[in-house]
Parts: sequence; C-alpha cells; structure tokens
Amino acid sequence: MDNRHAIGSWISGPRAAAEDMGVEFGYRGQQLGLPEEGPGSVARPGRRFAALFIDWALCLLIAYGLLSGGRAQSASNWTLLVFTVLSVLTVGTVGFTPGKRLLGLRVVAEGGGRISLPRVVVRTVLLVLVIPAVVWDRDGRGLHDRLSRAVQVRL
Repeated sequence: MDNRHAIGSWISGPRAAAEDMGVEFGYRGQQLGLPEEGPGSVARPGRRFAALFIDWALCLLIAYGLLSGGRAQSASNWTLLVFTVLSVLTVGTVGFTPGKRLLGLRVVAEGGGRISLPRVVVRTVLLVLVIPAVVWDRDGRGLHDRLSRAVQVRL
C-alpha cells in the first residue's frame, strides 16, 4: 500500500488537503468583496509586518529621545504607550500609520470607508495585546482586525 499521498497532505496542512479534495477557498478578500490584486486588495503579511516594524522603530525613537530620559529600560514601556497613541490618532483620522503610508497600506472598514474611532480603539488595544494579531482568518486578517470589522488594504 502506498501512503505517500496521505503523508504529503498531512505535511502540507489542512488547507492543501481540503483543496486536494475539491474544496474551493478562493483568494484572500473574496468573501469581503475585495479585488484579488492591486489597489483595494487585502495587504500581504510581509508588508504589514514591515509597516509594524517601521512604526515600532519610530515610536521607540520618540520614547527614548523624548520620554525616557535616555534610560533604555523605561523606553520600552513608553514605546508601547507612544505606539498606542500613534495608532489610535493616525488610523482614527487618516486611516494609516506612518509605516503603513510608506508601504502603501490603509485600514478601512469591512464595507469600505473609514473605520470609526471606537473600532480603532478596540483594534489598537487588541493589537497591543499581540495574541489577537497573530491569529489569522482565511482572508489573512488578524483577530484584531476581524473583531473591529476592519481590513488592511493596499493603496
């Protein structure tokens, strides 16, 4: 008996096994009515991580230079606070943080348009908690985006 196909599907993961059985998942963002590629499509994880890194580095510089008095240990706590304020203010007003803007990303409501301030606050608090941000759905949205009914799209 040849078990190579069963082992291959196990190694490839449940999605690959389901696709082999004929289940059609579609592309990321199809359920949300977004295009597959180009402007308005769901942002890829690499760009989102890079934008987060840029924002965190900016907040770290602000915290270290202006708020911590040059003490590295207290800079990390201040960085988290600066990141929270930056995210709420910028996403709540213009729809993107400086890092997202540099990489051509924007946070929008599921139906399109701007995300409301209460939903921005929920999204930011969940993002700061980290765990919801690393739990993704099949559209590639983190739990923080899903619970705040937001999606990160390309500009």
